[in-house]
Amino acid sequence: MYHIPVLLQESVAGLNINPDGIYVDATFGGGGHSKEILKHLSNKGKLLAIDQDIDAQKNIIKDKKFHLILGNFRYLKNYLDYYKINEIDGILADLGISSHQIDKKERGFSFRLGGIIDMRMNNSMKLTAAEILNTYEYEKIYNIFKKYCDILNPEKLTTKILDYRNEKKIYDINEFIELITPLAPKFNEFKYFAQVFQALRIAVNDEMTALEDFLNTIPKILKQGGRLSIISYHSLEDSLVKNLIKFGNTVNVDEINLFGSKPKLFKSINKKLIIPDDKEINKNSRSKSAKLRIAERI
Repeated sequence: MYHIPVLLQESVAGLNINPDGIYVDATFGGGGHSKEILKHLSNKGKLLAIDQDIDAQKNIIKDKKFHLILGNFRYLKNYLDYYKINEIDGILADLGISSHQIDKKERGFSFRLGGIIDMRMNNSMKLTAAEILNTYEYEKIYNIFKKYCDILNPEKLTTKILDYRNEKKIYDINEFIELITPLAPKFNEFKYFAQVFQALRIAVNDEMTALEDFLNTIPKILKQGGRLSIISYHSLEDSLVKNLIKFGNTVNVDEINLFGSKPKLFKSINKKLIIPDDKEINKNSRSKSAKLRIAERI
């Protein structure tokens, strides 16, 4: 089962859809956002959807206006070039992990389900979380936990992992949880496990670099007046999206043009973050940490 689309009406409405326009759903998943976008398109319109998980093929939409691309959204420009598309009218992305991936034990994303520590969003990739835990040197593992989650003891965690793997390889999720439980704050164990697993997942899938590549492509392919509508879930994602809208890039730097001025590329549509209401959160727990930002290309 795929999750209920998060902030569905708000994110699609934010695109201000031109019925004849070209749109991209950069995180197809179960197809909920794509189906809603298609309702607003005429026969002249077009929707390209992207997903790196081969399971997404099961949700393909039978519509002449729809095209599914199996791949990583970091290569968005390449996909548009293939379809001979120079610019688009809007782009939507629902970042983070799909509940479909979390809920499948064999994918190894969940600390609650057990199984093998895998965490690949794209099963054709070679790198798994188990390989990181068993082969990466101290500095690389430490940096993963330091950069990609908010735990207070990345040094102790890294040392614990390296000491353990000298005796036995780490593959089983339940054994890994048992190993790190003494390091988790009392009464906040589940939050700690979730943070550790988030960091490993981000590292396995190179999520932050891929997101930067994707976001930095948007100014090059979004036409004037076009909209971006992006849902993020943790501060690392949201800060990159915020930087793109404010500065036109993800590195938090104003780029000066030849005339010495700072060109503004986007206008923020929602001055305040759009977040789910209590009714949506009760229906879909995944939406609890969701934040929607909408902007228009100037």
